[in-house]
Amino acid sequence: MSENTADFAASIQNKWRAVWERSDVFAADGDADRNRAYVLDMFAYPSGDLHMGHGEAFAIGDAVARYRIQRGDDVLHPVGWDSFGLPAENAAIKRDLHPADWTYSNIDTQAESFRRYGVSFDWSTRLHTSDPEYYRWTQWLFLRFRDKGLAYRQQSSVNWCPKDQTVLANEQVVQGACERCGTQVTKRDLTQWFFRITEYADRLLDDMELLRDGWPERVLTMQRNWIGRSTGAHIEFPVKGRDEPIAVFTTRPDTVYGATFLVVAVDSPLAAELCAPEQRADFDAYLERTRKLSDIDRLTAGTAKTGVPLGRTAVHPLTGEPMAVWASDYVLAGYGSGAVMAVPAHDQRDLDFARAYGLPVRPVVATGEDPAMTGTAIDADGPYTGSGPLDGLLREEATEQILAVLERAGCGSAGVQYRLRDWLVSRQRFWGCPIPIVHCGSCGEVPVPDEQLPVRLPDLRGADLAPAGVSPLAAAEDWVNVPCPSCGGPAQRDTDTMDTFVDSSWYFLRYCSPDYTDGPFDPEAVRRWMPVTQYVGGVEHAILHLLYARFFTKVLQDLGLVDFPEPFLALLNQGQVLLNGSAMSKSKGNMVDLGGQIAEFGVDAVRLTMVFAGPPEDDVDWADVSPAGSARFLARALRLADDIESVPGTAPESGVLALRRVVHRTVDQATQLVENHRFNVAVARIMELVNVLRKHIDAGHAADPAAREGVEAVAVLLSLFAPYTAEEMWERLGHRPSVARAGWPTVDPRLVKEDDVVCVVQINGRMQGRIEVGADITEEDLVGLARDRAAAGLADQEVTRVVVRAPRLVNFVTAEGRGKK
Repeated sequence: MSENTADFAASIQNKWRAVWERSDVFAADGDADRNRAYVLDMFAYPSGDLHMGHGEAFAIGDAVARYRIQRGDDVLHPVGWDSFGLPAENAAIKRDLHPADWTYSNIDTQAESFRRYGVSFDWSTRLHTSDPEYYRWTQWLFLRFRDKGLAYRQQSSVNWCPKDQTVLANEQVVQGACERCGTQVTKRDLTQWFFRITEYADRLLDDMELLRDGWPERVLTMQRNWIGRSTGAHIEFPVKGRDEPIAVFTTRPDTVYGATFLVVAVDSPLAAELCAPEQRADFDAYLERTRKLSDIDRLTAGTAKTGVPLGRTAVHPLTGEPMAVWASDYVLAGYGSGAVMAVPAHDQRDLDFARAYGLPVRPVVATGEDPAMTGTAIDADGPYTGSGPLDGLLREEATEQILAVLERAGCGSAGVQYRLRDWLVSRQRFWGCPIPIVHCGSCGEVPVPDEQLPVRLPDLRGADLAPAGVSPLAAAEDWVNVPCPSCGGPAQRDTDTMDTFVDSSWYFLRYCSPDYTDGPFDPEAVRRWMPVTQYVGGVEHAILHLLYARFFTKVLQDLGLVDFPEPFLALLNQGQVLLNGSAMSKSKGNMVDLGGQIAEFGVDAVRLTMVFAGPPEDDVDWADVSPAGSARFLARALRLADDIESVPGTAPESGVLALRRVVHRTVDQATQLVENHRFNVAVARIMELVNVLRKHIDAGHAADPAAREGVEAVAVLLSLFAPYTAEEMWERLGHRPSVARAGWPTVDPRLVKEDDVVCVVQINGRMQGRIEVGADITEEDLVGLARDRAAAGLADQEVTRVVVRAPRLVNFVTAEGRGKK
């Protein structure tokens, strides 16, 4: 049988998988004397079997983990499933199954595929967030957040998915649609649970400085933009007939003298309160139309600006001029107070609105332009005009001066505003972690006592779990109706479940001690392993999961449960696996089945293809790569092991020096490339080494100790990317398993050092001779040797400049040569 066939690949996969599982070769041992490394792959979601995206992500993460093991680190590489959530529930309902049955069946399928894929997981860490043993501690953490004032319940205008019939956090709305199902999101007023993530906005921003060396800059930029810290001023505008002024936040307080009207978010409580009786009908109709729009629809540039007057008049706090108060959809209720001062001459949205309704436009920066005529707001700097004490100043000084003016007038002060909103964690669905709160008519909100946790989900088999706008838990009367933990009177459980991002915001801590029963995690184990050394996963989680996990960690630090501010020291993102330039999807009919590719080419060929296709962060187009080519290469590498004639332990020093130089330079280069996550180039270097070794052996040097040294190095290097082939090579070379712990090849610096090179010596660009020098020669020494070699040519000429390209070129430029045309 040919060794590049699928049958052979399957046979060595079965052979070595059994060895790994018997020996538990990838288990972390907690050795305090060894350097620790916590390598973490982002949670798999059990929506079905592993797909091509999993194939790429886990090949990359496994390469990182295997490398750290080879370097001698004690490596924690855990495995688990983010097993609550909407996709599993929707899929189960579609198939008339219970979500638990569907979820755990998929977990079993994926677990088998992970083992087949050869991922170096420590299976003793295995956890599922839908296990009561896990969500008991999710509930416990929720109650600690509530004790600290960080979990609260209030009525709010929230994002609503009409298809999934549940609320969504702002972060789960993408381009105005549900990030799970793609349905356009609307707004509803509901009483919901929130986490007060806004209290940590500054720390989430400032602590990014700790991540600069380990996280991709684009991820940090995405988080900065989402948090959206803006500096400016809070200004109060009195309203005729109302005791309380309207407070606004502006990043351009320097333009306050150009404010000519106020705009309030139509769906804010403030707008409803301000609306005069005679405007109520128009207001209600406009509000109803606005509720059908997403935030993206409302903020998209170029959308026609609409609104209704509220029949109220405000007063400019510095000039005393009357200002109309309007309601519009282009102001969002969730940002600041839900009101803005409109400065149409210097803000394009305000200008579009003013022109639509004939409202005054007053420039306060003299540029010679008239926005009311041009339709373009002025953003350029220039001397201020019509601005009282600011007249004649430029923007920087005007901004500084206006803050003092506002404070003296008692109507404003410097301030900071954020785009970030509090995290809405309630979900009106069944398959999630129950919120551990009981509602009592006498006592109000009562936390479930810790000793009564977990609040387990009722089974509800046979019940209708289809989304209906309220949680299916509400229908489970025996579960809902309980005695109040405080007074013993009749009470009801909270029937919402938690956003599954709560589950995944702390799972990395549980991995350190998955069987711990005295708390969510063993503090000693967390001190041993955390923070995570290397996190691997998709950039699509840059805002959702990563931001929430960072928030959780900071809260836990404040609670004294952990002693570090950031959970992940380094982050590695992988791209997508495409087909002919398009994302794979069932609807497009362009799915490539990972299992089918493995059956045809073998695990190692698929894994090697994934990492060889390009840098991890780049997309892989499966139409442009060749798993068949990878399979042929692996067969060539394996044949090397059969052809070696020297015995294990043969001293390599007696081998051919030229080959040893190639081997050690390859290992040195591969080490640097793997450290920098340039796995594709590392694979290319291994391929080059295999070619060199093949020629050397075929030339009659199969017994050369240097050939054995080289083939053993290939086996160890390949163990990161093609573990089954590497194990087979290692055994055929006469070693005991497992190559996974063979140890990284040692590099001899003397062999890595380049040979002497030839340096060209020139005068005014003309050859004067050559000298042999060491590759690491300093510029100073090189110029000295070159000057000696060119002494006759230089004679009495004045050297005005020396051009050095060490170690290969020295050119003396003389005054005479510089003057020649």
